[in-house]
Amino acid sequence: MTLVQIIVLALIQGLTEFLPVSSSAHLILGSVVFGWPDQGLVFDVATHLGTLVAVLVYFRRDWLDMAGACLKPPVTPTDRQHRRMFAWIVLASVPALLIGGLAPDFVEKYLRDVTVLAWTTVGFGVLLGVADRISPKQRTIESLGLRDALLIGLAQACALVPGVSRSGITITAGRFLGLSPDAAARFSFLMAVPIIAAAGTFGVYRVALGQAGIDWLQFALALGLSFLAGWGCIAAFMALLRRVGLLPFVVYRLLLGAALLWIIY
Repeated sequence: MTLVQIIVLALIQGLTEFLPVSSSAHLILGSVVFGWPDQGLVFDVATHLGTLVAVLVYFRRDWLDMAGACLKPPVTPTDRQHRRMFAWIVLASVPALLIGGLAPDFVEKYLRDVTVLAWTTVGFGVLLGVADRISPKQRTIESLGLRDALLIGLAQACALVPGVSRSGITITAGRFLGLSPDAAARFSFLMAVPIIAAAGTFGVYRVALGQAGIDWLQFALALGLSFLAGWGCIAAFMALLRRVGLLPFVVYRLLLGAALLWIIY
């Protein structure tokens, strides 16, 4: 990979991993538009680790609170709430981890296609807009229950299809369940940790088997850029969400999908 390719794709990964616009779609499109070959396994591992560190750092207080509540007997209602939140995150991650683990090559072989990207970008953009339009904005993240976690987890499994967007579909599910945009986004980002960690661990395992060589300078650059872009993206998205809501991202998805369909057909 060239220096320009590393910088552009690492920034794309970091900026779009947490936005409801599909990072995989943008990475595929970036390669198609510029005529670049697939970025490869090592790059994927580096950017997954970078975005993982970004979400852990940004939500460090949440994770420290959950860790503290799980490592000692709960004393206060707040401790029990932190324990429940950790349990909901784990349960919500199970569907995507199971499906991804059982069929790791299916998406790569049959669904990593620009036509699929175009239709999923439009379709799930419309779904996000409908959820944000018709759902109340009253529920907080503390009101989440077992049913909510399982339903959002099942929705997250759909994001294995490129173009769906992991954060987009989980925020959509949260909004349909009555969570406020802020609460839906917060739970979506917390749910990202097990999924990104699993993807990164699987990539590390493949690298350890010798399926790809490592240029450590390129690895460090991709990791650092994706971390900085991911952290900045989370901060900007949470601030923007409180000000203008989800509509700009719905419009962006529809425009992007329409442009792709026009190019294809």
